[in-house]
Amino acid sequence: MLHCVINPCMNHLDLTILVIDENAVRAAIIEEGLHEAGHRRVTVVHEVNGIARIVETLAPDVIIIDIENPNRDMMEHLFQLTRSVSRPIAMFVDRSDTASIEAAVDAGVSAYVVDGLRKERIKPILDMAVSRFNAFSRLQRELADARSALEERKVIERAKGILMKMRGLSEEEAFTLMRQTAMNEKKRLADIAQSVVTAAGMLL
Repeated sequence: MLHCVINPCMNHLDLTILVIDENAVRAAIIEEGLHEAGHRRVTVVHEVNGIARIVETLAPDVIIIDIENPNRDMMEHLFQLTRSVSRPIAMFVDRSDTASIEAAVDAGVSAYVVDGLRKERIKPILDMAVSRFNAFSRLQRELADARSALEERKVIERAKGILMKMRGLSEEEAFTLMRQTAMNEKKRLADIAQSVVTAAGMLL
């Protein structure tokens, strides 16, 4: 799953933030910390059930989840949510264990804070979550680009081999033919190569 990077030029105060917290008092601490940091687009939800629909409707830039007394079922429910959304997520919990921390990381939580819910910490943790998310998204995109480039090279090599065999061309001639065809048809070289491979497959 590719993650979309939050534009670093975007004013962080313009972020739409969703706070998920069943405890109204703790939610108020988070909301106050966000407001003091200048954030105004803050939505607080006290009910975990049905949260996926809210996320889809609100389309928040950042999600903050606070769980005072986490249990396994609730954590798994929230981890299912965090796996499905490509957004920075900061999670506050009162207690945790190694398995829960590992599960949070695997689920894409950008900042996992144990016993650290204080008003003055909200902004730096939010900023850290966004920064980590963006860094991870860049790595994911670079990895996807590298894999795509590798696959394209493989297709081009296969197409060259097909043209050399079927038309008696040298490797350079086969490559030149594909490149010239790509220029004439205003297509990518990899697309022309794929067409050659597909056509050869149909003739076999």
